[in-house]
Amino acid sequence: MSRCPEVHLADVDDPMLERLLELAQLDADPDEVTPPLGNGTGWNAERIEWFRKYHRDAMAGLDGASQEKSWAIVDGGRIAGSIRLKRTRPGVVETGIWLGRSFRGQGLGGLALKLVAAAAAAAGATVLEAATTPANRAAQALLRSAGATLSEERGSVRARLGLLQPPERHQASLPAGIPQE
Repeated sequence: MSRCPEVHLADVDDPMLERLLELAQLDADPDEVTPPLGNGTGWNAERIEWFRKYHRDAMAGLDGASQEKSWAIVDGGRIAGSIRLKRTRPGVVETGIWLGRSFRGQGLGGLALKLVAAAAAAAGATVLEAATTPANRAAQALLRSAGATLSEERGSVRARLGLLQPPERHQASLPAGIPQE
């Protein structure tokens, strides 16, 4: 019998940041988690510093200087990866996700994406976007299963997902003359 994932998103503070970094170093390819940095490959000092700075900057949240928020994906008390939101323009946020190799294929990504989409809608976003590579079929399947429309642009696969607004936000944004329920 397969177990049912118990996924929630946890704010990243300094102790959580160190747990995420440990997971990333042990269970993810650095290219899945950070941009290519430094001399050589693998988890070099420059990538580790970038990882810490990125998550510390995102601690301020969507209204902070970086306009970005990251969370740890937690499954039954185990840190499984990270997901983020970034404001890119009015009403639009971008997401990105990584999971440790040992957590992939268990449905955690889909559950985390649903949670981050709800957080985006609660923050007033009407569109959630993501980008991946043409070779990343798993990410494409995850985005399609969430209802996103995918298109290929300049060697990248872009995804767009319309978000339903909570009733009070939706009604407040209706143009004048449209009856509110």
